[in-house]
Amino acid sequence: MERVLGIGGYFLRATDPEALTAWYRDCLGLDTDQHGLWHPEPGPTVFATFEPKTDYFGSPTQQTMLNFRVRDLDAMLTQLRDKGADVSPDIQDMEGVGRFGWVTDPEGNRLELWQPAA
Repeated sequence: MERVLGIGGYFLRATDPEALTAWYRDCLGLDTDQHGLWHPEPGPTVFATFEPKTDYFGSPTQQTMLNFRVRDLDAMLTQLRDKGADVSPDIQDMEGVGRFGWVTDPEGNRLELWQPAA
């Protein structure tokens, strides 16, 4: 059986694509080229499904949630707050998995930030 090798892309609709791309670059450090190509650091990726009525993604109209791995969750959340981003005050610790925080981008998409357990 053939298997997928990894995530090849994640695509978002945006009312202002250039501004949203700039937000991801300026707030999260996600540097892409003119085609959107980004070379993330190697590491684990989680693929999980959720019940239809979950509130984990924030808005019930949001069908997916992008999760970014981060080195230092506290530093990233501070950076985002300093840039005026909509950062959730909640932080979740999962033993053996890591720490999680959330931010909502300017288009209303809730993102998860994950500092994997050491």
